[in-house]
Amino acid sequence: MEAFAIVLYYSNMRTTAPTPAIRVYNLFGESGDLPDVVHCETIASRSVLHDWTLAVHRHARLHQVLLIERGGGEATLDGRVVPLKPMQIVNVPVGHVHGFRFTPGTQGWVLTIAAEILDEALLAAEGLRGVLSRSAVVRGTAQIRATMKQIFAEHAARDFGRAHVLRALSAAMIGLVARALTGESGSGVSAESNLFRRFEALLEQHHLERWSVADYAKALAITPTHLNRITRAATGDTASHLILNRLIREARRNLVYTNLPVSTIAYALGFEDPAYFSRVYTSATGLSPSAFRTQLHDGE
Repeated sequence: MEAFAIVLYYSNMRTTAPTPAIRVYNLFGESGDLPDVVHCETIASRSVLHDWTLAVHRHARLHQVLLIERGGGEATLDGRVVPLKPMQIVNVPVGHVHGFRFTPGTQGWVLTIAAEILDEALLAAEGLRGVLSRSAVVRGTAQIRATMKQIFAEHAARDFGRAHVLRALSAAMIGLVARALTGESGSGVSAESNLFRRFEALLEQHHLERWSVADYAKALAITPTHLNRITRAATGDTASHLILNRLIREARRNLVYTNLPVSTIAYALGFEDPAYFSRVYTSATGLSPSAFRTQLHDGE
């Protein structure tokens, strides 16, 4: 069995451990977890606190979409430096290394969507997941801008049905972003990118069966070493970490959206020992399943 006792999810809380080369944040370094259906903030609200520069980092289980309204700067996306201009959108998939240097006074929006929400919205047959797995800067549209403003207005309000409306608007947004990405990328897809998308599709189909890296590699007709090279190139992470992250996301969804006992969730995820499941979950997130659920309830 893979060595699951690896902490994949960090915050910027002080620790005696050595500082990693690339920081892995929850939400811009905040320690809160799943605070809402989505998280909304302006570019300026965070950037002005850091001289308009956000050092390279990545989010273990968060997908971000930025829309530049005015101003600009540059984005660092998995080692590439890309200029930013008004009416451009930045797609930052889960796990991708990114950073920003904005021109002082830049205005725009940052929409952060938890991977669990994406899991609910993205259907394998539609092909959006593979498109959205690419970090990129592309031209925005009036429809994307209008949808972004709707999301921010709904997020700020506390009207009846707010969570449902936010989920629907977020699903619309990721569809529009995928459309924009497809429109500018053309039809050319590298063999490596195609293999990663096939791996993601297999992961969605078989994560509850607890397939190993070797199982996925065999299904793709490649070696486990080759699979790890592909996942590192696409996300900066190993195949085993992505497999574990998908399992943890499924556990979190059950903890958040159901009242099932932790032991029932463990068995549903393919664990024969609920105590072992709790250890794996704690190692990956920093909280035990019961403590995570209690934290959510206390925050309601």
